[in-house]
Amino acid sequence: MFVIPDFTLKDYKLIFAVLTVALVWGTTFLAIRVAVETIPAWFVAGIRQFLAAMIMLTILLSKKEFKWIGWKAFGYQVIFASLMLVVANGMTTVAEETVSSSVASLISACSPILVFLGSVAVGLQKFSFRALAGVLLCFSGILFIFWDGIQDLANPQYRTGMIFLFCAIAGWASGTIFTKKLNIQSGNITLNLFYQFLFAGIVQIMFAFFFSENYNFGNWSFKSISALLYLAVFGSVAAFFAFHYALTKISPVQVSILAYVNTIIAIFLGWLIMDEKISLKFILAAVMIICGVFIINYKPEMFRKQKIT
Repeated sequence: MFVIPDFTLKDYKLIFAVLTVALVWGTTFLAIRVAVETIPAWFVAGIRQFLAAMIMLTILLSKKEFKWIGWKAFGYQVIFASLMLVVANGMTTVAEETVSSSVASLISACSPILVFLGSVAVGLQKFSFRALAGVLLCFSGILFIFWDGIQDLANPQYRTGMIFLFCAIAGWASGTIFTKKLNIQSGNITLNLFYQFLFAGIVQIMFAFFFSENYNFGNWSFKSISALLYLAVFGSVAAFFAFHYALTKISPVQVSILAYVNTIIAIFLGWLIMDEKISLKFILAAVMIICGVFIINYKPEMFRKQKIT
C-alpha cells in the first residue's frame, strides 16, 4: 500500500526541498530549450557550470571551507564531472537545439535502463526477470517515440540530436556506475561540486569557442540569458542542495520517485509554453517508459513511512 511520509508543519524544510527538486529539475529541460534559442549550446552548458562553480566558491569562502582536495580526489571529481556534466549535461543541451524538451526529458528518463544493464555487467546488481520486464517496457516506449516521429529521423540535425541524447544518458549511467563501483565517499559535497562545476565549465566553454559556428554575443536575447541564469542558480545549485537535504530526511529510493514527476512536468511545460506537439503515441510512450523505469527501480521501502529526524 502506498503511504506518503508524515509531513508536519515542522517539516517545512523537507517539504520545500522535495518541491524544489521536483519543480526545478522538471523545468530544466524547458529552460535549456529557451536558452539555446539564441545562445550556442556549449556556451549554455559551460557558462551554467562555471557560474555554479563561482557560487560554490563563494559559499566555501564564506564558511572558510575552501581547500585543495588532493590529486587522487581531484581525479575522481574530473572523471565524474566528465561523465555527468560534460557528456550527460552538455550533450543534452546540444541535443535540445534540434530536439524538443519533451522528447529530451523522456529519453533522459531512460538512463536507469543503462544503469541497470551496466550494473549487471560489472557485478553491482543481480539479474532479475522483473527488471528485464522493466527494460523491455522502456524499450517499447522508445520504439513508440521513433515510430511517432520516424519521418523526423530523415532530418540530419534531428538525427544528430537523438544520437547526442543517447550519448548523454550513456554518460549519466557511466558516472552513476563509476561512483557505485568505486564506492566514492561524498565528503564535503560543496567542495566536490566546486571542482566538478569548475572543470566542466572550463572544458565546455573551450568546446563552445571551438565548435560554435556563430557566437555573436550581441544576438543573445534577454530571455535566453535569463534561462541560462536560471539553470546556473536553480538547476545546478539550489536543486542539488535540496536533493541532498532530502536524502538526509527520507530514503534515496523515495527521492528517486521525483524523477518520474520531473519527466511529467517537463512534458507538460513543453506543451504549455513551447507549443510542443504531444500525440497519443507520445503519451503512451511516456507511460511505458515511466512504468518501465519504476519496475526496474522498485523496492518495498519506496512506500514505507520514514522517520524524520
